[in-house]
Amino acid sequence: MKRICIPLANGFEEIEAVTLIDVLRRAGFSVITCGLTGLQVCGAHNVTVAADIMISEALKDRWDLVVLPGGMPGATNLREDARVGKLLEQTVQADGYVGAICAAPIVLAHFGFVKGKKATSYPGFGNQMPEATYCEDRVVCDGKVLTSRGPGTAMEFALAITELLAGCIKADEIRKQMLIK
Repeated sequence: MKRICIPLANGFEEIEAVTLIDVLRRAGFSVITCGLTGLQVCGAHNVTVAADIMISEALKDRWDLVVLPGGMPGATNLREDARVGKLLEQTVQADGYVGAICAAPIVLAHFGFVKGKKATSYPGFGNQMPEATYCEDRVVCDGKVLTSRGPGTAMEFALAITELLAGCIKADEIRKQMLIK
């Protein structure tokens, strides 16, 4: 079973985080959320979510994918935490994927993961990714780096991840179950 870690920082975008968690669990992946400063994490719109573990525990594990929800100041909080960079680095070194949606691709840029890669983000954050080949596609996959635009693309992003990690048949099964065209 593929293992996915979703770090949650205060100020995360709730739609993005919960959509990723929900869809990826429906697809049969082991999805674990980790808090940076505590197990209770408050989103950008004052929705509190209980993380499964702390980031210190996540750093002891191996992940097939680490994917970051956006939101502000969530993305900034992720970017300013060196442990997030270490988690991403460990995943890449173990031949895993890294991903981010909305404002969170700035975290991937900060830690050097989009250098020479195609990437996207929420409008207005592209200037914080100068080493990426910036695109405005809704979902961008370039090798082991996955990015997406924002709350309205969260479902597409989760399904693209499902397709990448489990194949077209599983992604189509999830689409059908969730009544997605």
